[in-house]
Amino acid sequence: MASRMQGPVEAPAIAKAGTRQWAALAALSLAVTLLAVDATVLALALPALTADLAPTATQVLWIGDVYSFALSGLLISMGTLADRIGRKRLLLIGAAGFGAASLLAAFAPTAGWLIAARVVLGVAGSTIMPSTLSIVRNMFTDPKQRTRAVAVWSAGAAGGAALGPLVGGALLEYFWWGSVFVINLPIMLLVLVSVALVVPESRNPDPGRFDLASAALSVAAIVPLVWAVKHASGTGIDAAGVLAAASSIVAAVVFLRRQRTLRMPLVDVTLFSRRAFTGTVLASTVAVFAFSGLLFFFSQYLQLVRGYSPLQAGLRELPGTVAAIVVVVVAARIITRFGVGHVLAASLLFTAAGFGLLAVAEGSRGYTGLAVGLVVIGLGVELTYTAATDAVLSSVPSERAGAASAISEVSYELGVALGIALLGTLHTAFYRNGLPDLSGLPDPARQAVTESLAAGAHVLTGDGPHAQILADARDAFAHSMQLTSIIAALLLLVSAVIAWKVIPSRREPDR
Repeated sequence: MASRMQGPVEAPAIAKAGTRQWAALAALSLAVTLLAVDATVLALALPALTADLAPTATQVLWIGDVYSFALSGLLISMGTLADRIGRKRLLLIGAAGFGAASLLAAFAPTAGWLIAARVVLGVAGSTIMPSTLSIVRNMFTDPKQRTRAVAVWSAGAAGGAALGPLVGGALLEYFWWGSVFVINLPIMLLVLVSVALVVPESRNPDPGRFDLASAALSVAAIVPLVWAVKHASGTGIDAAGVLAAASSIVAAVVFLRRQRTLRMPLVDVTLFSRRAFTGTVLASTVAVFAFSGLLFFFSQYLQLVRGYSPLQAGLRELPGTVAAIVVVVVAARIITRFGVGHVLAASLLFTAAGFGLLAVAEGSRGYTGLAVGLVVIGLGVELTYTAATDAVLSSVPSERAGAASAISEVSYELGVALGIALLGTLHTAFYRNGLPDLSGLPDPARQAVTESLAAGAHVLTGDGPHAQILADARDAFAHSMQLTSIIAALLLLVSAVIAWKVIPSRREPDR
């Protein structure tokens, strides 16, 4: 009788993370920081690369974004593979491969070689990104602690992206361009040792069969689309590009239909039936799209238009990094108090304002406006990505953390890759359209200036007979930066409206 009078049984308390978990988070954040640095470190090295390897404009874009394309094409497969064979094990394999691939890139004798090495780096990176985030999901089961941990992790990604130009600038001040890859080796060795010592192993206890057909379809849905964008940017829209894009759409449709028939799919497509989930992924993709597309050319702007050395340019991008780190302190509190939907909408709006400030500052002479714009952008992008990543991870059980992490990372890496490709293509088109009459230049010089400002600055001098043409080319580059920044701001405004309307502000309960 007494047993019937007992009240309801309370749910067991969620275990709090301890010292080892936070130490493991430091090791995982170091790994993701290095990957993010590697995605942007070449921005400052492009002028030196242009002089040494003589890449075409299309090859310059490929050098910049093929790393992200290769990484994003394999993230879905690697995220699910991590759930099966062990996230720590796959992370260690990827870290070792990343170090080896860095050597291939550092001593590349041609632009084609460097592009190939960046592909290998992307493949290795695809094993690391979802492994780190899924381990975070499994170590931090308390929602508030997990939000804080995701903020630290995403600060590593955002901070690494912003630190890339600074690291590159410091190295290029004293060494050749390949040094930006050599620096990966000691850092990745530190990652290997620390992960092996403090990171716990985790996997899905009931992973099901790994579906190779789905893995192939996921790659086929991304790679042809990427190629089509690059092909169109280099030669215009033609039958080959349209056919590649169409094949990508077909592969994506077949992939999504196949996922609905599998007991353990690579991607739980039912998540995308929820407008809130889809809106969250879209919001983070747009934010990263705008940020990475701008950052790729902003470093060149500081060097080629403002006349800063690589190290000086990197230091002047530092305010964005500091702002991203500051967000770690307040992100969990803000998201908990105001909710994901409101935070995402506000942070996207904030980022759009930062791009507007930057567009104005890029047409002036002083540095203060640039610094303020970078701070606003850094705060907004980091808060957007933290809120979006936390929402995605909270939507799935811990055993599916690898697959959920892959979705988050695919959106991030596609944002990086497409930002560089699409905004980069627009920037190049604006630059060429704004060039002065080049008929008075010799053919090699005319081709160089038309190819890119980096190539033009290599063949022309500021005090030579064609000094005015070089000055006009710099003005065209700066104007194209302003137009690209405005376009990025408009995209962010649209995304902010979508986030406000479709993403709820209450936290979804953990499963």
